[in-house]
Amino acid sequence: MKLALNGQSLMARVIRSTSWIILGFGTGQILRLASNLILTRLLFPEAFGLMALVTVIIIGLSLFSDMGISNAIAQNPRGDDPDFLDSAWTVQICRGLLLWGLTCVLAQPAASFYNAPELAYCLPVAGFSLALQGFTPTRWETAYRHLLVGRVTAITITSQVFGILCLVALAIWLQSVIALALGSVLQEAVRLTLAHLALPGRRNHFRWEPAATRELIGMGKWIFLSTACFFLTTQGDRAILGKFLTLEAMGIYNIAFFLASFPVQLGHDVNQRLMIPVYRDKPAPGQPQNRRKQRQLRFALTGGILSMLWLMAWIGPWLVDVMYDDRYAHAGPVIVLLTSCLAPSIIVLTYDRATLAAGNTRAFFFYTATRALAQTALFLLGVSHFGLTGGIVALGLAVFVAYPMLMRQVRPYEVQDPLHDLFYLSLSVVICGGALWFHQDLLAGSLSLL
Repeated sequence: MKLALNGQSLMARVIRSTSWIILGFGTGQILRLASNLILTRLLFPEAFGLMALVTVIIIGLSLFSDMGISNAIAQNPRGDDPDFLDSAWTVQICRGLLLWGLTCVLAQPAASFYNAPELAYCLPVAGFSLALQGFTPTRWETAYRHLLVGRVTAITITSQVFGILCLVALAIWLQSVIALALGSVLQEAVRLTLAHLALPGRRNHFRWEPAATRELIGMGKWIFLSTACFFLTTQGDRAILGKFLTLEAMGIYNIAFFLASFPVQLGHDVNQRLMIPVYRDKPAPGQPQNRRKQRQLRFALTGGILSMLWLMAWIGPWLVDVMYDDRYAHAGPVIVLLTSCLAPSIIVLTYDRATLAAGNTRAFFFYTATRALAQTALFLLGVSHFGLTGGIVALGLAVFVAYPMLMRQVRPYEVQDPLHDLFYLSLSVVICGGALWFHQDLLAGSLSLL
C-alpha cells in the first residue's frame, strides 16, 4: 500500500493530491476560523456585513470575466507547452489589471446602491488583490494539472498565516473594516511572491501567440458564461440579501454561511482540482473498470463531505454559542437550515467536471445556466414571500430543478449514478430532517428576527 501511494500512477497521485487538498483546505479553514473569532471581538457585526458585500462584488467581477485559464491548462493538450502557458499568463495579467480598474469605477455606485458609504474606499483597496492574482505563474496550475500539489498547499497555508497576522494587527490598530480589505491584499501579495520564488519549473514571459489565444478564447467563451452563472449560484444569495437585510443581519448571515459552507467549499475544491484529471485520464465510456473506480471515488467523496455537513446541522447552534458572543447568537439556527438545504448540491457535486474534462464547455454552461436561473428566481420568490427562510430553502430546491439537465449533459460520459444519488438523498432527508426537528424552537425564534 505504501509503495502504491508513493508511485506515479493516477490513483496514487489522486490519493496524494486529495490528502494535500484536504490538509490545505482544513488548515486554511481553521486559520480563518481563528481569525474570525478574534476579529468578531475586535470589530462589529456591521463590519462583516460590509466585507461580505465587498467579497460578493469582487468575486462577481472575477467570475463574470473568467476565461477558464485554469481549466484550459488542466484540460488542453497544450497544457505543458511554454508558448501556450506564456500566452495564458499574459491574458491573465491583462484581465487582473482590468478587474482592479472596474472595482475603482464601481465603488461609488455600489456604495449608493447598498447605502453603505464605506464601500467607496474599501472596494478599490480590496480589489487590488485581483491585479495581484493576475501575476500568478502558470506553474501553479501546472502543479494541479499533474496532481502534484504539495508545495502549492504549503505556499497557500504560509500566505494565510501571514494574512491573518496582518488582519489582526490592522484590526487592533485601525478598528475599522478597512483592516479586512488591507489584510486580504497583503495575503495575496505574499502568496504571489512565494509562488514565484518557491514553485519549480520554467518562469513565465510576456507572450501573445495568436493560436494559443484563439484556443483560450474558444474554450473561454463558454467558461465565461458558465462562471457568470456560477456567481449567481454561489454568491447570488448575499448579493440579493444585501438589499433586503441590514448590515448587522448580513454580518450574522455571513458568519453562519462561513461555518455552514465549510464542507461545501471543501467539496468544490476537491472536485475542481481532482475530477478533471480523473475523467480526462480514465474515461468511463467503453471502460467498465474506469467507471467502477469513478463510482468508488464518487461515493467516498460524497460520503465524506456530507458527513461533515450533517454534523454541522446538528451542532451548529452549539458551536456559535461556544465560539461567539451574544451578538451572533442568531447565526446558529441559520446554520441548521443552511446545511440542510445545501446537502443536495453535494450529492450532485462530482458530475459536472466530466463535461469540462472532455472539453465540452458548452454543455457545462447549459447546466450552470439552468441551475443559476432556477436558484435566482426561486431565491427572489422565497425572500419576497417568506423572508430569509424562503431564500435558504430555494438553494436546495434549485438543485432538483436543474438535476434533469445535469443528467442529460453527463450521459455521453457514462458518469451518472442514480443509486448514489438516491442513497445519499435518503440519508440526508433523515439526518437533516432530524436536526431541523430537534432545533425547531431555535429556528422559529431566530429566523423571524432576521
